[in-house]
Amino acid sequence: MRVFNFSAGPAALPETVLRRAADEMLDWRGSGMSVMEMSHRGEEFTSILHKAEADFRQLLKIPANYQVIFLQGGAMAMNALIPMNLMGRHRAADYVNTGVWSTKSIDEAKKYGQVNVVASSADRGFTYVPTQATWQTNSDAAYLHLCSNETIGGVEYHWVPEIGDVPLVADMSSNILSCEIEVSKFAVIYGGAQKNIGPAGLTFVIVREDLLDRALPITPSVFHWKEQAANDSMVNTPPTYSIYIAGLVFEWLLDNGGLPAMEKINVQKAALLYDYLDSTTFYTSPVSKDDRSRMNIPFHLHDERLNERFLSEASEQGLLQLKGHRSVGGMRASIYNAMPVEGVRALVDFLRAFEKIHG
Repeated sequence: MRVFNFSAGPAALPETVLRRAADEMLDWRGSGMSVMEMSHRGEEFTSILHKAEADFRQLLKIPANYQVIFLQGGAMAMNALIPMNLMGRHRAADYVNTGVWSTKSIDEAKKYGQVNVVASSADRGFTYVPTQATWQTNSDAAYLHLCSNETIGGVEYHWVPEIGDVPLVADMSSNILSCEIEVSKFAVIYGGAQKNIGPAGLTFVIVREDLLDRALPITPSVFHWKEQAANDSMVNTPPTYSIYIAGLVFEWLLDNGGLPAMEKINVQKAALLYDYLDSTTFYTSPVSKDDRSRMNIPFHLHDERLNERFLSEASEQGLLQLKGHRSVGGMRASIYNAMPVEGVRALVDFLRAFEKIHG
């Protein structure tokens, strides 16, 4: 029986994608091979790679002067690769701190240059995005980095900063492909795949071409964007099966109306859950209403002695992975693209029933 999986990542994948992958597991389209067995330089896999990139570009309307690179190491590795690839000319960068993942990015970047934290929401427990009017930016920074959606804290940017000529870099690990974005407003967009794209092990980078020659001399070849872009993401063997699954997800999105349709559904799902949380004092939602994530929704029970019972009874109803991150506690429902509206309705029904019994 398929359950409703609210995991923050690795996250649920569309059932149709999983079924297609299962059908093609032993024999990909008459090749007689599984994708996992193919040479990454063979005709079969290169066709998978090129189609995945083309569909990714189509979904996001990526301009021609941007390179798309598929790497390994996850967004955590990218915390180092961002300064490695962009600090070659200016050894200082600006960062906005809105939570756990921003903090990790900041700590890693400090190993490669000076980091200026231009704004932080730590004063209120990372429950909001600081307004741009409060940012203390530097016009000569190598770049400005932000995390567009904090998976743990449930804080999301619903606007794009205007920072002049300084390259804007965004970690979009947990909200990529959830809504339409204007790629040209960013210099670099990156993230791990295991939220809205595919299985863990794949990282994507969308980078404007004029930034490809700014790497520090110490940057390894396999993590050097210019070298990877020139070699079709294949300086080393890429995560072939993860790219294949990502390609199936891209096809699924295109077949279902693309990002405009997905954004509409995501707005609906988030509203269903937030509207109920706001209607009761039995549960509380800590994030500022203007900055609430559509993807990751943290909440707390009024009486946290009920937490274990809540999770146990939710599991009995087929509602899994609702436990909040260990650093913040409480509960968290991650409702990425693959989570159907029916799953959110089932969760709200359970929240209501649990409150009726224990409230």
